[in-house]
Amino acid sequence: MFAITVFLFSLFLSSPLPTFSLNQEGLYLQNLKQTLDDPDNALSTWNARSDTPCHWTGVSCNSSTGSVISLNLTNSNLFGPFPLTLCHLHSLSYISLYNNSINGSLPSDISMCKSLRYLDLSENLLVGKLPDSLALLTELEYLDLSYNNFSGEVPETFASFQNLQEVNLIENLLDGKFPDVFFNVSTLKTLNLSYNPFKPSQLSSDIAKLTSLEYFWAANCSLVGELPESLGQLKKLINFDVSSNGLSGKIPSSLTELTSAYQIELYGNEFTGEFPAGWSKMTSLRLFDASMNKLTGTIPDELTQLQLASLNLYENQLEGTIPESIANSSNLYELKLFSNQLSGELPRNLGANSELNLIDVSYNNLTGELPPNLCSKGALSELLLLNNKFSGEIPTTYAVCRNLDRIRLSNNQLSGNVPVGLWGLPHMSLLELSHNSFSGEISKTIASASNLSQLLVSNNNFEGKIPEEIGFLRNLLSFVGNDNKFSGSLPDSLGNLVHLGRLNLDNNEMSGEIPSGIKSMKYLNELNLANNQFSGKIPAGIGGLSTLNYLDLSNNQLSGEVLDELQNLKLNQLNLSNNRLSGDLPPLFAKEMYKSSFLGNPGLCGDISGLCQSSGVVKKKRYLWLLRTIFVLAAVIFLVGVVWYYYKYKKFKQAKSVIEKSKWTLMSFHKLGFSEYEILDCLDEDNVIGTGASGKVYKAVLSNGEAVAVKKLWGPSKVIDGDDVEHGFGGVQGNGFEAEVETLGKIRHKNIVRLWCCCKTKDCKLLVYEYMPNGSLGDLLHSPKGGLLDWPTRYKIALDAAEGLSYLHHDCVPAIVHRDVKSNNILLDGEYGAKVADFGVAKVVDAIGKGNKSMSVIAGSCGYIAPEYAYTLRVNEKSDTYSFGVVILELVTGKRPVDPEYGEKDLVKWVCTTMDQKGVDSVIDPKLDTCFKEEILKVLNIGLLCTSPLPINRPSMRRVVKTLHEVSGENLLKSGKRDGKLTPYYYEDASDQGSVA
Repeated sequence: MFAITVFLFSLFLSSPLPTFSLNQEGLYLQNLKQTLDDPDNALSTWNARSDTPCHWTGVSCNSSTGSVISLNLTNSNLFGPFPLTLCHLHSLSYISLYNNSINGSLPSDISMCKSLRYLDLSENLLVGKLPDSLALLTELEYLDLSYNNFSGEVPETFASFQNLQEVNLIENLLDGKFPDVFFNVSTLKTLNLSYNPFKPSQLSSDIAKLTSLEYFWAANCSLVGELPESLGQLKKLINFDVSSNGLSGKIPSSLTELTSAYQIELYGNEFTGEFPAGWSKMTSLRLFDASMNKLTGTIPDELTQLQLASLNLYENQLEGTIPESIANSSNLYELKLFSNQLSGELPRNLGANSELNLIDVSYNNLTGELPPNLCSKGALSELLLLNNKFSGEIPTTYAVCRNLDRIRLSNNQLSGNVPVGLWGLPHMSLLELSHNSFSGEISKTIASASNLSQLLVSNNNFEGKIPEEIGFLRNLLSFVGNDNKFSGSLPDSLGNLVHLGRLNLDNNEMSGEIPSGIKSMKYLNELNLANNQFSGKIPAGIGGLSTLNYLDLSNNQLSGEVLDELQNLKLNQLNLSNNRLSGDLPPLFAKEMYKSSFLGNPGLCGDISGLCQSSGVVKKKRYLWLLRTIFVLAAVIFLVGVVWYYYKYKKFKQAKSVIEKSKWTLMSFHKLGFSEYEILDCLDEDNVIGTGASGKVYKAVLSNGEAVAVKKLWGPSKVIDGDDVEHGFGGVQGNGFEAEVETLGKIRHKNIVRLWCCCKTKDCKLLVYEYMPNGSLGDLLHSPKGGLLDWPTRYKIALDAAEGLSYLHHDCVPAIVHRDVKSNNILLDGEYGAKVADFGVAKVVDAIGKGNKSMSVIAGSCGYIAPEYAYTLRVNEKSDTYSFGVVILELVTGKRPVDPEYGEKDLVKWVCTTMDQKGVDSVIDPKLDTCFKEEILKVLNIGLLCTSPLPINRPSMRRVVKTLHEVSGENLLKSGKRDGKLTPYYYEDASDQGSVA
């Protein structure tokens, strides 16, 4: 017996310890884990050694039965098909896989999840049609399939949902008829179908069946025709949004019966006629938006008597006065009535009873004095009253409104002194007072306006010295004070404004010398000090301002010589006329084409008619000529004895020169006004504007005054790959010259850079392009001058570049794939129009196969290369779409495609991660005006769609162009026009940015 006991004890010691057994539901979830890729180890706690999954990440169980009832794997970066194994969890009522990469189609067997009440699959990569079987989920109350790629029609079976309360299908590719099948689901409280390309449809009167409906969104859903009168039967409606459609006719009078309405948005349609009567019935209404329509008549007093929080009626044809009753609302924080035909005065008590945050009544015919109480509650941040007929002085109460960020009062009839405190508001970024009759001086309190980036005070009666304290404004980008009565000298502290891009003090009464500190303004783009009384010499440091392209110092009393260093500048405008300059002109400027830039300087000499009028100077020049003549004659006599020795040598050199020039072969693609020899004469190191691994780029100014860009490629022994600096002509490989000539020689499009001709010899190849004065988008955007690119300009650049690529992909036969789309290959002309450049690695689609053919080597630039191209070397048009999406993200964020701050990520992954963690505001370039946020977000969404990891999910470039045109294009472009040309927003007479929000 003792032996048996010892044996059993030793057997026990040698046996493994007992393990827990995972229950069946845990095994199902383990199977789910096996079917999904989990690069971030979000499911690391799903351990098979557990006996129950109830403590796993994202899993919740019933406390009584232990059954799994909820699975929440939001933002887990999971990849793979929808895990149908979940339907084996019979008590599962809640599934959220929001913001993952669930792909493929949604299986019809999802109807097996009988207990589901909540299903959120939004922001994934699902494709195909919506399964009919979804309607078999009889317990379902919440369904969110937004931001996927579902297509086709919404199934008719969806009319049979029994308990559904909320449906979200935002931003898919649903293209059937508008799904009025939902109007049979009487339990619905929220229905959001916005941003789907449905077929043009009328809104059915059956919507009245949704007696429980509280929220209805159908923005951008191709709705047409008139709104049905039956809308008035939706007694529980809180929010109704049918903006950005093609609706027409009058606004139904039945809308006035919606006594629970909180927000009604109708903007972007074709509504005509006047407001219906009966607004007084809408006692719960707080937000009303009927902007961007064709409404006429007056603003109903009944509407403004309500306790509105926001009233948006901008861009209509309304007339008459603004009712006084709007000032009585204690909720009012936003009033946007710009671009109408309103007249009369602003309500005197406006702002006295509410925390008014924004008022924009620009572009009307309003008169009278400014209301003194607009900021009585201290909340006002935006005051936009430009282009009216306001008169009187700025109320002193505005000077203590410390939250004011943007003040735009230009083009009115305001007068008097600006309140001292207003100059120094701490949060103010824009102060625009241009085209009024203000007087007095700029106060020294401006030193406190540390956030000020734009100071626009032109066309007034300001006087006195510009205070030294202006040098404290380290964020100042633009100072425009032309056409005033400023006097005295420029303050030395101007040299502290290292980010200043524009300084315009034309037509004042200023004197003294131009301060030498101006050389510190490394990002100065425009310097205009014309029509003053400045004296002394032109500061030598001006020649080192590499970004300067507009220089006007005319009509002053400047003396001394024209600096040779000025030849280093890439100037579009130069005017030094009517001064007291003397001496010889630098060689670059001693040409007839620059005549108007130097007239009115009697002591200035050059090979230009009309210069060098001083008799003393003429005598001196003649004396020097005589000395030179004597020297030449002496040299001739000395050399006559040996001329026979050099005769043959000279003949030989001449013959060689003729032979060398005859070796050049010219191929032109347009009618030329120049020869190859004129181009060759300009290949001087002084004319280099860019250098890269592929060669050098020269600016060649021709005899006819035109400028061209000449790309000189390195010899065949060089490895050719990379970016050319400044002018944006990138690298090519091997046969890149032939590729570029073959491609650009056939292309004719306004958004493709024009190739004038090509020249080549055995050892040298030249490409002659049209000259783009503003260089490349990459150079401009990622320099400190990026702040000068406002959103309308960036939007125009994106649209231009998209149209160029769309032409390559869809209008060229055969189609052309660029393969190196990037911001450095998008060039900008003098009006910031964008053109696609550098076709050294472009491929014709037929040449590489109709499908995705593999390339032998990767072409493109880091940060722009599509994922599938980098791993498989397969290329098609969708590779260009991805690269263009990165360019859009650059325009929105202001950041480079790769940067050490991203860690191992690129810009695409940084944007997605930052949006998830910190919100969308964290990725938008802080230099951009917040009034464009809606348009910026739409363009950001286009960029994210273009950079989808799966090529099938990326839109075609033709679709991209169409979508960009739909992003309030007309309003954006209109906001940046000046004399018919698109200009950066800092110009004093640019349209109001707040007036296009």
